[in-house]
Amino acid sequence: MISCGEPSGDLYAGALATEIRRAHPSAAITGLGGDRLRAAGASLVADFSGLSVTGLSEVARVLPRTYATYRRLIRDAEAARPDVFVAIDFPDFNFRLARAVRKLGVPVVYYISPQLWAWRRGRMKTMRRIADRVLVIFPFEEKIYRDAGIPVQWVGHPLLDVAKVPEPRNAFLSRLRIDPDRPVVALLPGSRRNELHAILPDLVSAAGIIRGTLPNVQWVVARAPHLPDDLFEPLTRLGDGVAVIEHETDDVLAAADVALVASGTVTVQAALHECPMVVVYRLSALTYRLGKPFVHVETYAMANLVAGRRVVPELIQEAFTPDRVAAEALRVLTDPAHAAVVRRDLREVRGKLGTPGASRRAAEAVLDVARHGQRQPLG
Repeated sequence: MISCGEPSGDLYAGALATEIRRAHPSAAITGLGGDRLRAAGASLVADFSGLSVTGLSEVARVLPRTYATYRRLIRDAEAARPDVFVAIDFPDFNFRLARAVRKLGVPVVYYISPQLWAWRRGRMKTMRRIADRVLVIFPFEEKIYRDAGIPVQWVGHPLLDVAKVPEPRNAFLSRLRIDPDRPVVALLPGSRRNELHAILPDLVSAAGIIRGTLPNVQWVVARAPHLPDDLFEPLTRLGDGVAVIEHETDDVLAAADVALVASGTVTVQAALHECPMVVVYRLSALTYRLGKPFVHVETYAMANLVAGRRVVPELIQEAFTPDRVAAEALRVLTDPAHAAVVRRDLREVRGKLGTPGASRRAAEAVLDVARHGQRQPLG
């Protein structure tokens, strides 16, 4: 059984399921996921579409459906008694589900472990109780979990496996009727409804400011699937000539001169393509104020965390303004020497992510736990 709750988790779940089936063709896979996990041969108990939100008020609105999904998964686990349960990120849901499944005697692997070392560190105790093995994707995480007494294995970053080789830049842009000789700015405003509400309007305002300085700039928007059209209405302020595409994020990042991105997995994806970026994020004022005391890191973007220093700008909460986003993007677009330094630093980030094969190594670990069972009973 596999449980993931958002598009990035579904991407990794699909790759994991593919490797499990390659190693063990008769394996039956079920759980919570999306199109990628389904395409890998899983029989889904439920689809996560609409469950993934951030913020207290947003979570409250999806609670009834979240609880119904949780109960369906528990009933499925009671009936099928899977050999192993794999939780992929999505901690507020998966922690509770893992605890319940483990009480059934099912061993638990936590893959793409949530950033417990960054905020709400008390949840490390929960992880120690529920997980028979934690599979981490960043090299610095292994020591943190080992020091906390949690069985851990660094497998490398699965994006190295699933990020596709991009289409040649000129061919990709020409297909979108974009001039390869003019500057290209990518907008990646997130994959959740509330992220787009909070982020996209100000990214569009920043784009307008950028165009005031560079009138020949062009726009490409990487749109997450399953989001309604009305969320993208702010893009109409940019007029004609905005290319909006799905399922081609790697091509977008490889072709862009700079990307304006919502903080998340995409910052690692951009680093893989050495695409300079401006990282932004905004929560509701209440959620941010309540959560801030539990945060224990100075930087949020994954690319910066892996580098161990700030290699790309982060504009979070009040710092996220159209003027500041535009200024950072224009610095990349108008200063070739600065852009070259950023690309060099992102190349360093890529080098720290390990070697390809993370999904295969994760599958081997999952099958090993399935064979050997639980580390200890959960009371």
